Amino acid sequence: MPRRVRLAVCLAVPGVLAATAAIATSAPPIRVSHASSTTVQPQPAPGSCHARGLGLFTQPDPTCTPGALNPAVTQATIDSTICRSGYTKTIRPKESITNKEKLASMASYGYAGSPRPFEYDHLISLELGGAANDPRNLWPERGASPNPKDGLEDRLHAQVCKHTITLVRAQHEIARRWVQTYRRLFT
Repeated sequence: MPRRVRLAVCLAVPGVLAATAAIATSAPPIRVSHASSTTVQPQPAPGSCHARGLGLFTQPDPTCTPGALNPAVTQATIDSTICRSGYTKTIRPKESITNKEKLASMASYGYAGSPRPFEYDHLISLELGGAANDPRNLWPERGASPNPKDGLEDRLHAQVCKHTITLVRAQHEIARRWVQTYRRLFT
């Protein structure tokens, strides 16, 4: 979505214009996805991606996994999509698709061995309008779920559905600075 459109969406929610405008101008836009949820998606080349950080606050490679958005989820549609109970179950790909992708994504990140220590995680969660099956939005996150990022996703989702922050702001907070946002809100 072009920046001026995102900024216009922000005008509808008083109090978040300045923060969202800063986010919209300081970071590249998050691309909208048209990847199918019913076919296995190609992953980046083996060894080409490198996670940043360690432990619970590991982040994906921003080149390989910058995030991608579901085109059906916009500020105008949140009440009929992400804010509707059970919505994410209707768009989540089948495990027969994601299990194959998870193994290929692990290879992209240079991980070998069992996939069990990894969650095939959406950088921008489905509950925040993230693309369901786009390799730009999925990566092999080490560790069990739930994790700190999951708690932040839940909090941002609640704020979006209460209309206290915009969808665009929540998506940028999770995709571009989730560790800093988590520490600001939870520590």
